[in-house]
Amino acid sequence: MRKLIDIDEKTLTKLKVISIFEKTSVKGLIENAVQIYLKSIQTNQFNNLSDEEKEDLGLLMLMQEVDRKDKVSEDEIFKILGK
Repeated sequence: MRKLIDIDEKTLTKLKVISIFEKTSVKGLIENAVQIYLKSIQTNQFNNLSDEEKEDLGLLMLMQEVDRKDKVSEDEIFKILGK
């Protein structure tokens, strides 16, 4: 996907200098900066969740990893629960 970003000349010059020292392209620098920013935002959002919300999110993530074709009978569930 291609997106155009308008950057003022002063910032572009700084990016070019940094890209020389980092031995990467300006595009690569911007991509890395966006990834770091998004990770920071996600971390802050996660840290602001209550314990209950974190537990719900963890359960959701586990549910997404489950093999939907793997079935368990009702009897097996009740055996595990000790009823």
